Amino acid sequence: MIESDDLRRFELLVLPHLDAAFNLARWLTRNDHDAQDVVQDALMRAMRYFKGFRGEQARPWWLQIVRHTCYAWLKENRPAEVASVDDTEEAWREVAAPTADEPHTLAVRNADRVQINRAIAALPIVYREVLVLRELEDLPYKDIARIADIPIGTVMSRLARARSLMRQALQPGARPVLRTVIASKQGEMK
Repeated sequence: MIESDDLRRFELLVLPHLDAAFNLARWLTRNDHDAQDVVQDALMRAMRYFKGFRGEQARPWWLQIVRHTCYAWLKENRPAEVASVDDTEEAWREVAAPTADEPHTLAVRNADRVQINRAIAALPIVYREVLVLRELEDLPYKDIARIADIPIGTVMSRLARARSLMRQALQPGARPVLRTVIASKQGEMK
């Protein structure tokens, strides 16, 4: 059980990042209820192992636990999603937001938000997680690499690929071509 000093430290360092944890879990599980379950399980794990936490940045440490809990939950409850990595895509292009808050502009903005959310949800999980951590949670590549347990170069290539797939999905009338890749037991992509 966690001691009272550790509990106060846990509350100060981890609990401010509950929204980020829920956001990551929601995007990985694609379901609010499942995300709540995952975050609750992750909280229990984090509390259990908090005594070993040695003052490094709490947010990446906590989100790494949430990510691992999500993958364990997905493995148990749904088929795991695996995708290939393609390093040849160019970087994301920013789109300027509308300048006025007029009703028609707000309606277009809301429709765009729905379309963007659907495009993110359609990404393979390995691309979706790096995109959510970078673009929605504003984490640096170093922290994403730590959370996802991959090299920084892999973070950059997956992010570039995710952005490219997003661009394809957001083109008028276009649908991204996504294919599921199954990893063999030796870790080779088929």
